[in-house]
This record gives sequence, structure tokens and C-alpha cells, in this order.
Amino acid sequence: MSSITAQSRITLHFELALDDGQIVDSNFEQVPATFNFGDGSLLPAFEEALLGLEKGSEASFVMPPEKAFGAHNESNLQRIPRAQFDMDLQEGMVVSFADVSKNELPGVIAEIGAEDVLVDFNHPLAGRTLTFKVQIISVEETA
Repeated sequence: MSSITAQSRITLHFELALDDGQIVDSNFEQVPATFNFGDGSLLPAFEEALLGLEKGSEASFVMPPEKAFGAHNESNLQRIPRAQFDMDLQEGMVVSFADVSKNELPGVIAEIGAEDVLVDFNHPLAGRTLTFKVQIISVEETA
């Protein structure tokens, strides 16, 4: 039986959960995901956790923020004049902005003031410890 290496094509079920057990993402009730190791489908630390697992393996890994989506960065909070928004705003809503290169950049409305709006451009899971649970369905070598 082959185990996962940096040359593997992996099919798996996965689940991401917060410290309190709230499930953020899961495909256990859906079609399993298939990807090639190193193709960018998973964060590097999540891929590294899979190394050595075999078909049929089930495992759970606690991923601190620095191995998941990074620390919450205060410099990613920006105040934007409220007049720049031509929509009804609600705290918690995600708004799409264009960065200087015209790339789409999502931001979460963190606070709505009379004059300005505080927008959080951190990844929604930044600063969170996550539990990454997997069930390996198949492992194939690609090279």
C-alpha cells in the first residue's frame, strides 16, 4: 500500500473545525476531493500533515494560526469613508473591493460609523486554531 509523498495524487474527505467544534468546511457528506500534492489546493502545512498517511487512514491535526491562515493582522483593518459605499451595509457582510492591480479583494464590514466604515481584509479564519480532520480514500503516485 502506498503512502502519501510529494508525488502523490490524493483523494480524501476533509473537515475544518474551530476550537469550539463549529465546522467551517467539510466534504464528508459529499464527493471526496482529489488533488495533486503541491498543486496549491491545500495550504502547505495541511499538505505536510498528510505525508505518510495511507489509503483508509483517518487522522486529525490541530493547526495553529501560523500553520493555517496566519495571525490576525491589525494593519489589514482599514477605515473607508462611508460615502464610498452605495449600498446598504451590515456588520459581518463581505464586500468585494479592487486592489491597485484591479484584483478582487474581499473585505468584511467590521464596524459602521457615521463617517467611515471599518473593513477587515484579513482572511476570515486568520488568528484561529483549526482542527483538520481527514479520511484518505486513495493515494496514487504521479511521477
